[in-house]
Order: sequence, then C-alpha cells, then structure tokens
Amino acid sequence: MSIVTIVTIGKATQDVFLKSSKAFEPHKHKGMLYEELPLGQKLDLDEVIFTTGGNVTNAAVTFARQGLHSKYIWALGSDVSSRAILQALDSDGIDTGGVVQHESYRASYSTILLSSSGERTILNYHGTDLADDGKLLDLNILASADWVYLSALGNIDLLEVIITKCAEYGVKVMLNPAGSELKEISKLKALLEDVTVLAVNKEEAQQIVEGQSIEELARHVTHYCPVAIVSDGPHGAATTDGKSVVMSGMYEEVPVIDRTGAGDAFGSGFLSQFAQEKSLKDSIVFASANSTSVVGQIGAKAGILHLGVTLHDMPLKEKPF
Repeated sequence: MSIVTIVTIGKATQDVFLKSSKAFEPHKHKGMLYEELPLGQKLDLDEVIFTTGGNVTNAAVTFARQGLHSKYIWALGSDVSSRAILQALDSDGIDTGGVVQHESYRASYSTILLSSSGERTILNYHGTDLADDGKLLDLNILASADWVYLSALGNIDLLEVIITKCAEYGVKVMLNPAGSELKEISKLKALLEDVTVLAVNKEEAQQIVEGQSIEELARHVTHYCPVAIVSDGPHGAATTDGKSVVMSGMYEEVPVIDRTGAGDAFGSGFLSQFAQEKSLKDSIVFASANSTSVVGQIGAKAGILHLGVTLHDMPLKEKPF
C-alpha cells in the first residue's frame, strides 16, 4: 500500500508554559475552578517551557511520526513565533511547502498557566486570520491528498470552502468542529455529507443530534456522516462506522502532567491508523494510547507516539451496529 498523505489546515501556536507550585493552585468558587493572581505582586515560577501547539499542527506531528506523508497549510509570518513553529514542524519531517509567509502575518501565541493538577489557564493571541474565501492558500495542494484533517478552524465560511474543495477532489475529511462553527449548526450540518469522520464530545454531539448516552449520540451522528466519535472525557468514547460500535474507556491510569493537546492526540491518533485501513478497534486503541502519552508530558507534542511503539490491551467492547 502506498504511503497515505494527510493535509492539515489551521492555525499554529507558539506555546509558553509557566509552572508554579504555589502561584497557580486552583480555587473553587460556585462550582467552578479558577486561578487567582494578585495584582501588583511578583510571583515566582518553577519552570518556563517553550514549545509549539495549535490543534492541527499537533495532529500533523502524529501523522508524521506514524510514517505518513504529513502536509501542513496555513499563513505564517517572519516573526520569532512563526520561525519557531516552522522549525519544529520541519524537525518532525512535516511538509510545510504549502505555508504562505509574509512579514505582515503573525503566528498565534499562547501563555499557559499550568497547575500541579495538570489543569491550565490559557491566555491566547489568535494571530493572523484568513479571509473567508481562503484564496490566500493554495488549496490545489489538496488534489494530492488522501485525507484532510480539520480541527477548530473557527471560521464556518472558510470551513465550507475547504470541505467543498475536498469533495471536488474526492478527498476524505475528518472534522473536529470549533465552538463557533457549532453555533452555525444549520451550515455545519449541510457540510457533514462531505465529511467521513466527525469527532465531537458529548455536549457538542447534543448540538447536532438528539440523544443522552454517547453510544446513542454516535449512532445518530452516522445519519450525517459515515464514522462518528463521541467522547466524554474520562468516561471514554463511543465510536461507530455504521457496522460496529466500539465503547472504550481509558487506555491506562497515569499521572496527568498537562492536558494540553490530549484531544488532538486522540483524534489524530485515530486517523493515523484508520487512514491506513486499520480496524475501528485498533484505531481507537492507538488513539487512546497517544492521548494518554501526551498528558504525561508538558506540551501538546512531546508525548506523541512514534511508529513501532508497543501497545497493550485496554478496556473496550465492540458490538454490531
């Protein structure tokens, strides 16, 4: 079988993690957890870690480390963050030839306040936004792709342009929609006929279809697209391709260092195997292992698994659709 080509499209981020065992402890107020930072004071940090993130660049690393031809498309600048992002992607062997660079563009930038529990508060600068028509990007690159992975693009009109282009070229799409796209639910539903895999959490699925349990929701999502993944955090996920349903729990219990990128690792981990015609069950096992590995390290990319890693069994049940 020839090497599968997967294109990712979306923002890339320079991430700066700030660790403090004293300053960033969570406080509960009216059922919500908060960080409390006193004004006018200097707070000591235990560690500062520079890395890169962005939903689809995290996914691009998974695809590259699994031996796939991983391509990344977006617009970046000549600023320090843009250069760091490109260098990191290049070091993982990701094809960045489709990245458009101009000195007026800016990469996204996140400062992440990391608590000892692994939870975090993210201060995010969104960087340069693209026009709705997507004409700045060379979407003809999609003609050579087998799959396109889209996550949290954040622009329903641009999403429509990209998915329409994928349909034109016969390219399969895996989509993890952003909250802003779910707010345009009628437009999003119209696009799902050209999506092969939809990955959402329980609350997001309930904005698209009726249902209470994640299994019921996953079954109902297949009325719109062939493969559905509905996750519910530590309670696991329901995945179906309309032929069977896989109910999966956690891969294993590990100390959580940082939850950043866990969802990206799960979604891209699934597609890295499914795109190579692995079974639904095997794809979920790898997705879960990839996500578990990521939360054990700081940053969204450090824990992403490499090709050839040995996996073990995990709690899951497969049954007919």
